Amino acid sequence: MTAAEFAARIRNREQCVGYWVVLDAPVATERLARLGYDYVALDAQHGLIGNAGLLSNLMAIDAGGRSAGLVRVESAEPAAIGRALDFGAGGVIVPLIDTPEDATRAVSAARYPAGGRRSYGPMRSMLRIGPTPAEADGSVLVLAMIETPDGLANLDAICAVPGLDGVYVGPSDLCLAVGGRFPNDPEVADVFEAALERVRMAAGRAGIAAGIHNPTGEQAARRLAEGFTFATVASDLVHLEQAAAAHLKAVRAENR
Repeated sequence: MTAAEFAARIRNREQCVGYWVVLDAPVATERLARLGYDYVALDAQHGLIGNAGLLSNLMAIDAGGRSAGLVRVESAEPAAIGRALDFGAGGVIVPLIDTPEDATRAVSAARYPAGGRRSYGPMRSMLRIGPTPAEADGSVLVLAMIETPDGLANLDAICAVPGLDGVYVGPSDLCLAVGGRFPNDPEVADVFEAALERVRMAAGRAGIAAGIHNPTGEQAARRLAEGFTFATVASDLVHLEQAAAAHLKAVRAENR
């Protein structure tokens, strides 16, 4: 799927499923990108992927041939967003968006003049996205993470920012934002679910996509059924550990 095709699906609010990558392992990423996920997202904020790894793993996603490549950047700073897009990302997920001004800065960093302030230097992206500024602007997504008390308080204004393509829930931080002691704190489960509904409804009113991060495919399916536009299943590191632990448990059970 090309970046332009994926961007059109998200902007049309067609449901999509993605996978989350935190390891700098391009061969593994390429295999994941062949499975049929609509997108594969690389985590440059909390993941173990540096600049060279972003480039290699975006190339691996393209080699897989079936998924669009997204990057969760470190911040809304223009350098971080521009670098991910120059490397060939089909969109950026921008963390810690607290205000509409934050979202406006993120959109501006991803768009070329006159609509933004992205510097022109698509060293790799020009091979697949663009290369003219207008083509690039139409082909890449900007997704704002809603994960803080201020982000929730300013939700409608954030969703109304021109050029923003969608919002994306970071559930661990959002749980803390609504008073949880730790991610998935059962004591705030009802408040957390109400916050998710607020995000979905605000995005719907603004006509933009709403996405969410999930630990399992079962939970991702539930969130899509609730009305989220896109849902990510996470992550390669966690699933590697879970699979290895399950095999070890099976071996020991057979040899008792």
